Amino acid sequence: MLDRLCRICKNNLMSLKQEKADYILERLEELYPETPIPLDHKDPYTLLIAVLLSAQCTDVRVNKITPMLFEMADTPKEMVKHSVKEIEDIIRPCGLSPKKSKAIHELSQILLDKYKGLVPESFEALEELPGVGHKTASVVMAQSFGVPAFPVDTHIHRLAQRWGLTSGKNVVQTEADLKKVFPREKWNKLHLQIIFYGREHCTARGCDGLQCELCSTLNFLRKSPVKTK
Repeated sequence: MLDRLCRICKNNLMSLKQEKADYILERLEELYPETPIPLDHKDPYTLLIAVLLSAQCTDVRVNKITPMLFEMADTPKEMVKHSVKEIEDIIRPCGLSPKKSKAIHELSQILLDKYKGLVPESFEALEELPGVGHKTASVVMAQSFGVPAFPVDTHIHRLAQRWGLTSGKNVVQTEADLKKVFPREKWNKLHLQIIFYGREHCTARGCDGLQCELCSTLNFLRKSPVKTK
């Protein structure tokens, strides 16, 4: 690997970035050949709600809360029968419960009014729903409908910077950079592989861009810690 990167360093920067991306793809496939979706769900609606709840909350905590929520209501029709306060009482441990409970109630009503109770299969329609941003829409499109997407949260953004795949200062630019160097057909699985690797080996505090296997291999000349933007 070191010889490979040294050779590429003599070429332009884009070639180096592509070589790194190819190596990451190969290594993550070895480490994580299977990529189960971290959030428990049974259909597009319950995945949408679970992803919405995961904002500024861990998947582990969300998976502890959603069984209670979905026992009460696991369809838009059932959800709107309950008040925002009832939803909020259940999801409070996930944080931001006033905002999230209002969004869940409102989007459930919209799904009934505009989409016959079904989750729409387009980025544009999803992103118009209350509480649903581009990252949430990307997860639903990728995991429920199989549409190529590359959901980028702050953790993937941080890893992409550490690995020299982006100099973007926000997740929007990082998503664009990652889509350029990874094959479209790999996006849906790869974003989960990066999440799994980050949680196990390259955490926010556990690696500064010098410690884990991928950081040290991809940036063997690096001497100083990486500060993410």
